[in-house]
Amino acid sequence: MATCQFPVDADVARNGRYVMRQMRSAREQGAGVAHFPEACLSGYAGSDFPSHEGFDWELLERVTRQVLALARELRLWVVLGSAHRLADDHKPHNSLYAIDATGSIVDRYDKRFCSGDPAESTGDLAHYTPGDHPTMFTISGVRCGALICHDYRYPELYRAYKRDGVQLIFHSYHAAHMKPEKVAAIRAAVGEDLQRLNPGSTYAGITMPAMMTAEAAANHVWISCPNSSARESCWGAFFVRADGVTTGRLPRNRAGVLISTVDTGAALYDSTAAWRTRAMAGVLHSGTLVHDARSTQRTWLWSADQTVAGEDDTSREK
Repeated sequence: MATCQFPVDADVARNGRYVMRQMRSAREQGAGVAHFPEACLSGYAGSDFPSHEGFDWELLERVTRQVLALARELRLWVVLGSAHRLADDHKPHNSLYAIDATGSIVDRYDKRFCSGDPAESTGDLAHYTPGDHPTMFTISGVRCGALICHDYRYPELYRAYKRDGVQLIFHSYHAAHMKPEKVAAIRAAVGEDLQRLNPGSTYAGITMPAMMTAEAAANHVWISCPNSSARESCWGAFFVRADGVTTGRLPRNRAGVLISTVDTGAALYDSTAAWRTRAMAGVLHSGTLVHDARSTQRTWLWSADQTVAGEDDTSREK
């Protein structure tokens, strides 16, 4: 599969040219699916452009149909980030289209956890309507799911996909196109004295890759993580194996296509395999519990020769 990144911006036609060029590159390199960043075709409202006011929806539809036609021509699956227009005055969804090798949209994922305040006046919620459903589809026998950016802060979504048998998650991001003053403000909030202790200099650079490693290992799922490469980009696109090992990474701020192989039959390390299903069912321990007063009484120390039944209270140390 191909995890793709390019400098996403407000120019839909330009974004489309990048998408189609990287689709061709992915196919030439043997990929069966190309995965793209959040809002990569439409551009990302609030970051790449101020709002959807005056947005050219007809142009977006035309370019989307070109992508569908190319997917059919190349016989290539595509997981494509874009805005999905709604009726009336409703804000659009922030979506991923799952496009099969015939150029048909087989499903659409709408970002469920849009960032922002409860008044919906900031972040994603100022520009997008949240979704309400998981999205699953199968590519070459591999059960797949989709998530978008801020969804990463909600591990419940990963657990739910694991419960439904998902093996590969397409998690699209747009942690890029950040102005220097915003980067400086985030660095200051993180703490300049702590920069050397962390793998990134922003919250996105620190937490997003770390969470993908954790979610892959905790749920034993493969994860593709594309990002926009528009300066300033917080991190380059990468791919994580089901044992939590990153197998490939692109440089920041540069367009590229990362090719990875998904082998769900590989014998990968999984220390939680024996207990994960129980944990998801609410049994939150491994092994076998015992009935023992010394276990249930948690505020006493017990002397070595003390019996549980009829012990002298004076021999207990609290």
